[in-house]
Amino acid sequence: MTGIHVLAKPAGAACNLHCDYCFYLEKEKLFPEKEDFRMSDAVLENYIRHYVGAQPTPEVEFVWHGGEPTLLGVDFFRKAVKYQMPYRKHKTIKNSLQTNGTLLTDEWCEFFKESGFFIGVSLDGPQEIHDRHRRDRGGEPTFNNVMNGLRLLQKHDVDYNVLACVAKETAQRPLEVYHFFKGEDIRFIQFTPVIERAADERSGEQALRFASPSALDREEPNTKIMPWTVEPEAYGDFLIAIYEEWVRHDVGKIFVMNFEWALNAWIGNLSPVCIFAKQCGRALAVEHNGDVYACDHYVYPEYRLGNILSDDLGRMVERSLASGFGPHKERALPQWCCECEVLQACWGGCPKHRFARSLRDEPGLQYLCAGYKKFFMHIRKYLNVFTQLLENGLPASQVMDAIKGPLVIVPENQERLTGRST
Repeated sequence: MTGIHVLAKPAGAACNLHCDYCFYLEKEKLFPEKEDFRMSDAVLENYIRHYVGAQPTPEVEFVWHGGEPTLLGVDFFRKAVKYQMPYRKHKTIKNSLQTNGTLLTDEWCEFFKESGFFIGVSLDGPQEIHDRHRRDRGGEPTFNNVMNGLRLLQKHDVDYNVLACVAKETAQRPLEVYHFFKGEDIRFIQFTPVIERAADERSGEQALRFASPSALDREEPNTKIMPWTVEPEAYGDFLIAIYEEWVRHDVGKIFVMNFEWALNAWIGNLSPVCIFAKQCGRALAVEHNGDVYACDHYVYPEYRLGNILSDDLGRMVERSLASGFGPHKERALPQWCCECEVLQACWGGCPKHRFARSLRDEPGLQYLCAGYKKFFMHIRKYLNVFTQLLENGLPASQVMDAIKGPLVIVPENQERLTGRST
């Protein structure tokens, strides 16, 4: 049974930080100048009711994002939990919240713990790396405030992970970043590449800093990237360096989501994340005013599906898929991707970033293609070992002992990441 995923923006684009690479802050221009970026009770209640009703799976996960959702105060989320309560008789309700961590207090963390919230904290690495791009509205560094928030989460034993954005400079210091997280007793990490194109002034987008999504199956004339965008092979090298360290010392102790996604693809499971899924269109975004968009990365007028106050969420998902938003991701793949040895690991990546051209001069290639392929090809030998351990009911952590000796590569497993059947 295929579920849907909805990411809610209860504070819209409002944020107390002004990170260089944030693609979302400028979305405030889509709304009236004096609009209050705060989800009303009516929108909140309707969103919860619609989401539970439209979710076909027994579990419903509410993901609260931003902007910065903690700007709304603890009472807003107490109210959200109250509105969810009647549905807990029929569904398992979970809550996740992504925060920059700077506004966290004991009160917040006590609420997270008692309500079972899972928290994602945006932290790019040690102070010099983090503060390069993540500053507040006054241009001041934010590292110390984020670390204070992180320590409060640890103090109250709140479940959390760290989302680290990998910008151009960050990619040159992989082990410094990884060792920092390890030294801070951070056990769950996700690395997100920073990819943004500059808006093309000729296209009338000069009011925005960043370009709108790529066209996929036709030439994308604007390939000018922002200066902090990570370079493709450098991102692959970044992941490889950390993987080599992790696979020898930290399997079962530190969990890197990027590595788990790769193993998941290798053993033939569907991707748990939309960027590496074969198709997309089931991961929607709900704005503070109830507007629903086809994706968090596609909050542009042409991708608006309706409003939670007046339209049915299930039908909006159907509209997203029927419009070609989902299947178009697969149909528009360049032949270069269709013949790729690691197709099933990435399925062309996020459509927003498919603005490059293949070596055959085909449009619609994912910007990070070279880096993704380098990483996936490199780790195949380890994925073989993981697969053998899992198939024999052995803990994955035994890979650390297995790779000390000669690696046992099973030839037939070499095709697990290809588009061909095994």
